[in-house]
Amino acid sequence: MNASLSPIAIVGIIAVYFAVLIVISFLTSRGSGNENESFFLAGRKSPWPLVALGMVGASLSGVTFISVPGAVGAGGTNQAFSYMQVVLGYLLGYVFIAVVLLPLYYKLGLTSIYEYLKQRIGPHAYKVGAFYFLLSRVIGASFRLFLVAIVLQEFVTGPLNVPFAATVAITILLIWLYTFRGGIKTIVYTDTLQTVCMLLAAGLTVYYIGQALETDLSGMVELISNSDYSQMFYFEGGWADPNNFFKQFLSGALITIVMTGLDQDMMQKNLSMPNFRDAQKNMAAFSIVLIFANLLFLSLGALLYIYATSVGLEIPEASDQLYPSIALRHLPAGAGVVFILGLVAAAYSSADSALTALTTSFCVDFLGMNEPTVEAKGVTALAEDRKRRLYVHIGFSVLLFVVIIAFKSIGDRAVINSLFKAAGYTYGPLLGLFAFGLFTRLRVREVTFLGNVRIPTLLLVCLTAPIISMIVDAYSAEWLLGFEFGFLILAFNGLLTFLGLVALSDFGDFEVEEG
Repeated sequence: MNASLSPIAIVGIIAVYFAVLIVISFLTSRGSGNENESFFLAGRKSPWPLVALGMVGASLSGVTFISVPGAVGAGGTNQAFSYMQVVLGYLLGYVFIAVVLLPLYYKLGLTSIYEYLKQRIGPHAYKVGAFYFLLSRVIGASFRLFLVAIVLQEFVTGPLNVPFAATVAITILLIWLYTFRGGIKTIVYTDTLQTVCMLLAAGLTVYYIGQALETDLSGMVELISNSDYSQMFYFEGGWADPNNFFKQFLSGALITIVMTGLDQDMMQKNLSMPNFRDAQKNMAAFSIVLIFANLLFLSLGALLYIYATSVGLEIPEASDQLYPSIALRHLPAGAGVVFILGLVAAAYSSADSALTALTTSFCVDFLGMNEPTVEAKGVTALAEDRKRRLYVHIGFSVLLFVVIIAFKSIGDRAVINSLFKAAGYTYGPLLGLFAFGLFTRLRVREVTFLGNVRIPTLLLVCLTAPIISMIVDAYSAEWLLGFEFGFLILAFNGLLTFLGLVALSDFGDFEVEEG
C-alpha cells in the first residue's frame, strides 16, 4: 500500500466523509417532527433532479463500483463490454416503469407499492409480495455491503487487527445513525452526494491510470478499442452463450422492472415526489445518466486490466479485488483517496436506502402504520408508532449484520453474478404477482386442496415456483442441449408464478377481495 495512505489515514478519510453525512442528516431532519410521513415519503416534496442523481448511486452500488470493472477481463458472464447489453435492456424496463407503473402507483396514492396487490388481488397477495421484497432486499443489500466490507477488511481494518465482524458492525452502525431519524427525506440528499463521489472516483482513477500509462483520453480510448476487452455485442454464440445479446437485453429489461419498478427501495424515492410527472422526469434523467455511468465503469475495468498487463501485475484470483488492489497499492496516493471515497459512497448509497425501505415496508405492510385508523388515534398512538418504527429499523440493521456474516464464504466469486442470481429466485414471484394483477382480471382461489390438506393458493404457488426454477436452472445445460438461463431465470420464475396463479384462479366475474 502507498506509504502515504496508511490504514489510519483511510480511517480519517472515512471519518470526515461520515461527519458530512451526519451534518446532512441533521439539516434535512430538522422540523420533520420525526413523523412517519417524513420518514416514509419525505412529505412528497422531493425535487426530481436530486432523486434522479441519487438513484444512480443506489443502482450502481458497490457491485458496479468493484465487480463490473473486475468482470471485464475475467471471462464468462459480462466479459469485456457485454454488460452494456444488459444496460441497454434497462432502458426498455425504465420505459415500462414510467408509462405503466408510476401512473398506477400515484393514482392509488400508495406508500408501499405492495398495497396495490392488496387492492387488486387481496390481502394474501399483499403479504406474500411484501415478504418477497423483504427477502429480496435483505439478500441484495447484504451482498453489496459484504463486498465493501471485505475490501475494507483487507486494506483498512485488517491491518489494524479489527475483526471482520466488527468491520461489518461499524459499517451498519454508521448507516443507521444518519438514517434513523430523517429516513427517505435524508437519503434523497445523501445519495446525491454519494453518487457524485462514486462517479468522481471512477473518473479520477481513469485519469491516474492514463498518467501511469503516459497517455491522454484519446490514447486511452484507442488502447481500449485495440484490446481484447472492447467487444460489446455478442450475437455469434447463440442462446447457450451467457453473453448472448438477446439474452442479456431481455434480462436487463426484466431486472429493471422487478429490481426498480417492483422494488419498494427504488420506488419509494419516486413516490416521494409531488406528482407522477416529476417521477417520470426523474426516470428519464436517471436512465440517461446510468448509461454513461456504466460506460465509465466498464472503461475503467478495461484500463485496469491493460495497466496490470503493462506493468506485469498478477491478476487477483477474485476479480472483485483488482480495482482496490491497483488503486491502493500501485497508483499514486490520490487514486487511493478517491477510491476509498467512492467505495464508502457505494456502500452507503445502496445500503442506506435499503435499510429505510425495509423499515418502511415492514411498518406499512405488516404493522399498518399508514392506515387512517392509526393516524386518528392521536398523539399517544403516533408516539408509539415512532417507537415501533425505531425498533424495526434496529431489527433490520441487526438482520443485515447476521446475513453478511453468513455470506462471508461467497467472497471468491464476482458478487454481481451472485446478486442477480439470487434476485432471479426471490424477485420471480413478485414479477408473477404483478403480471397477474396487471394483465388479467382473474381472482385467485383462497385455498387449494392437496389431498385433505388446505394450503393458501398464493403461498403454494409463490413457494413452488422458485424451487422449480432452482432445479431447472441447475440442470438446464443437461436437459436443454447446452442452454443455460443465466439472468433469464428471473423470467422463467415469474412465468411459473403467473401460470400457477392463472391455473388456480376462479374464472368467474372479477371482484376485489376485501381485507
